[in-house]
Amino acid sequence: MSEILALDGVVKRFGARTILDGISMKVSAGEIVCFVGPSGTGKSTLLRCVNGLEPIQGGSISFEGAPVLAQTASIRAVRRRVGMIFQHFNLYPHLTALENVMLAPVVVHGEARAAVEARARGLFDTVRLSHRINAYPAQMSGGEQQRVAIARALCTNPHLLMFDEPTSALDPETVGDVLGVMRDLAREGRTMLVVTHEIRFAAEVGTRMVFMDQGRIVEEGDPRQMVASASTERARQFLGAINH
Repeated sequence: MSEILALDGVVKRFGARTILDGISMKVSAGEIVCFVGPSGTGKSTLLRCVNGLEPIQGGSISFEGAPVLAQTASIRAVRRRVGMIFQHFNLYPHLTALENVMLAPVVVHGEARAAVEARARGLFDTVRLSHRINAYPAQMSGGEQQRVAIARALCTNPHLLMFDEPTSALDPETVGDVLGVMRDLAREGRTMLVVTHEIRFAAEVGTRMVFMDQGRIVEEGDPRQMVASASTERARQFLGAINH
């Protein structure tokens, strides 16, 4: 598998506080890397650094061989190939689900509207929401809105999908629908980085689990093996507590 993403000694600080403390890892095409660990340990910040939403203070990030440089013109090319799904859906309330999904390819990237609409309609099948294509966000459940957000991320044909705790703001009843769509994407062979507290999902679907604590990678490996018997005491404590 070809390497798609490389992080080398990445350091991220907010003021005097170090959020990421020397993160190094490589991700190959088709991998599904699930990041787990206590809140506030830098997992979400790491995703934001990968697509240039946050600048880094040390180390380097490269995506498909090109450096990721926040706050430069080159970051736009990276973001076209990286789809980001946030904890909160951030849909435009005055636009229908279809219009939300079409917005970036048509307005930002200048693609032909007819081609984008055909692609977007197909994506509503992918996220199991064809029946809600003309609904407005206020008419949809949180789970439906998150699936629209996934379709929106897919509509730019990204090479990498990043999910930042996509189910943490949802009612328990709708979590399964979103995880079901994510399982479908995994079966398609999508390259995915997933920050999640859904340990069972990570063990089922992930190809690698990365346990982070205090801004560092403490342990990484096969998700099922780590859940069954993590090699570090800190990972065992966390995974044991979250599984009970």
